[in-house]
Amino acid sequence: MEYTQLGRTGLKVSRLVLGTMNFGPQTDEADSHAIMDAALDAGVNFLDTANVYGWGDNKGRTEEIVGSWFAQGGGRRDKTVLATKVYGNMGGDGEQVWPNHDRLSALNIRRAVDASLKRLNTHYIDVYQFHHVDRRTPWDEIWQAIDVLVQQGKILYAGSSNHAGWHIAQANEAAARRGSLGLVSEQCLYNLAERRAEMEVIPAAQSYGLGVIPWSPLHGGLLGGAVRKEREGGGARTNGGRSAGALADSAIRAQIESYEALLDKHGLQPGEVALAWLLTRPGVTGPIVGPRTAEQLDSALRAVELELSAELLESLDEIFPGPGPSPEAFAW
Repeated sequence: MEYTQLGRTGLKVSRLVLGTMNFGPQTDEADSHAIMDAALDAGVNFLDTANVYGWGDNKGRTEEIVGSWFAQGGGRRDKTVLATKVYGNMGGDGEQVWPNHDRLSALNIRRAVDASLKRLNTHYIDVYQFHHVDRRTPWDEIWQAIDVLVQQGKILYAGSSNHAGWHIAQANEAAARRGSLGLVSEQCLYNLAERRAEMEVIPAAQSYGLGVIPWSPLHGGLLGGAVRKEREGGGARTNGGRSAGALADSAIRAQIESYEALLDKHGLQPGEVALAWLLTRPGVTGPIVGPRTAEQLDSALRAVELELSAELLESLDEIFPGPGPSPEAFAW
């Protein structure tokens, strides 16, 4: 496994991030533990979760599964860089949504971190991430709450997710005025088929020293051999994932067909190439992989060792052209 610094920090993390969103809803506790063990054995030390994972009436279940894995001992917690998120309301489906039980008020951050620590069976969180932008809460309030948590030893770093470039700038300028460290990472939607983050989010992250952690690196299965699986009758993931219905668009289908044909010519697997491509991108710490099975984890691990030729990278750019940086992407 390869390691890199998380943004401008001294924290060393693996170039693959183990995402846990499927733990609970799609993968039971025993299999989830087995996947985490296999990932740790392979050197993956960066584990990402969120307080709302488990979804619906089972929000928090994923953190509990991670916590029961830590409870097995064997240095699991000590070897792991743990990241979780705060923002969403933790009430179950159909429950009354009470004020101050979501978003990023100082009150909810205090409440949410204590609840996550209990579910995760740990005394501290390495990277505490804002799952979304809270346009109603000033950054001074957010950073005051985070500074207190750092002083209490409950968290070490703060990160963002789904923030625009100007949100990153606003957040870190506010932190600088307070003498706080500010954001050290940004999780964003970024993959071969969705490159808009290259316009402003990634340049902002690089400028402020944030590590970029792409989520949905296979774009909901679209980049994982979707046309081939559809042809073989195994396209359930594509039909039900983030890219549901995407192949019905003739332009998108043509792109994916060209992508898969190119990789067939090189004898490469689409999903592994999609991950390996992200590892070549400037500013990227490592993509989040969310395996439901041990086999999917094995495929992701192979991507770390995959070297893409300059010729192949050029061909990928031709199939999936990026927008380019701002303002050139939309101005002269």
